[in-house]
Amino acid sequence: MTKLKLGAIMDDKPVKLTIEIPAAVHRDLVAYAEVLGRTTGQPALAPAKLIVPMLQRFMATDRAFAKARRNRGGAANS
Repeated sequence: MTKLKLGAIMDDKPVKLTIEIPAAVHRDLVAYAEVLGRTTGQPALAPAKLIVPMLQRFMATDRAFAKARRNRGGAANS
């Protein structure tokens, strides 16, 4: 079984998101959603639903960002 960085994504209230991304990135998001759906047994999500969890995961695992955030003190946590 494929080990993806994202797990099942909870269904919550829709949020309108307007961005422009390259077509290749969109194709990759569609493919990732399909693989994630097969892996978790859920239907494939809309690509936009992947963006926030991917960004959260990226920031949570970025050591330089975590260090910089800690060095800023409490203001970064508000």
